Amino acid sequence: MRILLTGATGYIGKRLLPVLVEMGHEVICCVRDLKRFNPPESLKSKIKTIQLDLLDKSTMKNIPENIDGAYYLVHSMSSSKNYEQLELESALNFKEVMNTTSVKHVVYLSGIINSEGLSKHLSSRKNVEEELSNGNYALTTLRAGIIIGSGSASFEIIRDLVEKLPLMITPKWLETKCQPIGVTDVVQFLVKTLLNAQVPTGLLYLILGQFSSCFVLLPNLSSFTI
Repeated sequence: MRILLTGATGYIGKRLLPVLVEMGHEVICCVRDLKRFNPPESLKSKIKTIQLDLLDKSTMKNIPENIDGAYYLVHSMSSSKNYEQLELESALNFKEVMNTTSVKHVVYLSGIINSEGLSKHLSSRKNVEEELSNGNYALTTLRAGIIIGSGSASFEIIRDLVEKLPLMITPKWLETKCQPIGVTDVVQFLVKTLLNAQVPTGLLYLILGQFSSCFVLLPNLSSFTI
């Protein structure tokens, strides 16, 4: 298959890319800065790289029309006051350009979203889901909570706090229950979802780990296989 991979330089994208290549797919990696994308030498001859800034419509022409599936792994943790609008605009631009291609299926990795009381970050994720769902392609949304693995920003922050501070006053949200999932499992969900006839499209799925914990105990799960 010919697969478009956005977020190729991100935490998940970098781990998904070699798996897709090993499976024999033709992968088109989307990056904002070509100079900052340094895949392993073993992958360079097997992938195509294009420059794409979803907030710059002039770069949209770089996306080829002939693609089978796409991964939308674009998320912003920006401190910008209007990052919600920027995320929504990125999703809108992506949807519009996908509508001009032959793409059949798009997979979006989102976060676990409750029905009410959403943070700005999760509210933005939900808005992106809704925007992407209006395209001329099938959309599957995978909702994950904390992703455990070396390099995950959220997990590394919590682990550093626990390891370096013997005692600290913590906010109540650290007692919030969650079901973390290992990064290798997230990659497998992504791989096995795209253009899989056995996975109904147009739906959203919660992808959860085996163990339920609270945020303050997450570092203790790092040695478990989830």
